[in-house]
Amino acid sequence: MPKMRAVQVPRAGGPLEIVERDIPDPGPGYVRIKVQACGVCHSDTVTKDGLFPGIQYPRVPGHEVIGVIDAASAGVPRWKTGQRVGVGWNGGYCGYCDNCRRGNFFACQTSTEVTGISRDGGYAEYMLAPISALALVPDDLSSIEAAPLMCAGVTTFNCLRNSGAAPGELVAVVGIGGLGHLGIQFAAKMGCKVAAIARGKDEEPLARQLGAHYYIDNKTQDPAAELQKLGGAKVILATVTSAEAMKAVLPGLAVKGRLMVIGAVPSLEVNTIQLLLQNQSVTGWYSGTSIDSEDTLNFSVLSGVRPMNESFPFERAAEAYDHMLSGKARFRVVLNIAN
Repeated sequence: MPKMRAVQVPRAGGPLEIVERDIPDPGPGYVRIKVQACGVCHSDTVTKDGLFPGIQYPRVPGHEVIGVIDAASAGVPRWKTGQRVGVGWNGGYCGYCDNCRRGNFFACQTSTEVTGISRDGGYAEYMLAPISALALVPDDLSSIEAAPLMCAGVTTFNCLRNSGAAPGELVAVVGIGGLGHLGIQFAAKMGCKVAAIARGKDEEPLARQLGAHYYIDNKTQDPAAELQKLGGAKVILATVTSAEAMKAVLPGLAVKGRLMVIGAVPSLEVNTIQLLLQNQSVTGWYSGTSIDSEDTLNFSVLSGVRPMNESFPFERAAEAYDHMLSGKARFRVVLNIAN
């Protein structure tokens, strides 16, 4: 049997280890992807640390995958060998449950598939994916550029385009990190006025380079008061994992404004009187399905949005993961599997 290299987690909390495995063959409705690049995302801790119920080990992490279809099962429509595709967090859906029938594919009730969690992901030279999980990758994006757009990119882009913010309205982005540096770019390219909120004046030059029109230092300024001076934010995109930072900006919403939460926090205290009197809302947002990822990739080509990446070779996957966890990466970490 032909062999491949993969980086697997042998058990919950176990180390990342490079192993040799048989190259898998695609079953009905699946394709095999020769992986070129895979982003190393903070959500990979779910697999590494066993934070999701029912994970079967050993498991290969990775849900920011770019590669080329090199085999497809019989009868697969549309998709062909040689096409470059991406696979994100959403690893497919059944298409027939009530949620799917209503178009809420992300909330599929019968086939909850998460790439790198419920099936092996992209920390490998080959992987399998169902056709419902595939996004076509434009030629104008390199695989290293495209990989983080399959999670961090689609999460911020898809959230913003569904937030209700119109061109010319104020969007505040809390945090300039792996999500925030993309959120600033997308909001600016969508024609919104963008206020970047981060800690310390050192972040201001980068925020403005990314497209922010205003910069608020929440170390020395009251971010909500500063947003109100600008007329209030139609949308606040909360990319940080700090409930206190989200709570601090909430009073900066405009009438009918929305706090869009994409940074995972265990709980969030909100002023319900403010929400009632100002007709405001707090909304959580998932990443997106394969067509949302494809839209993200195409918009990024059209508008010039690109992630800021640090690339590591496949052999240094454990080092890449630790670098991502350290918080020192600027801003996304990508495994260059095809070298």
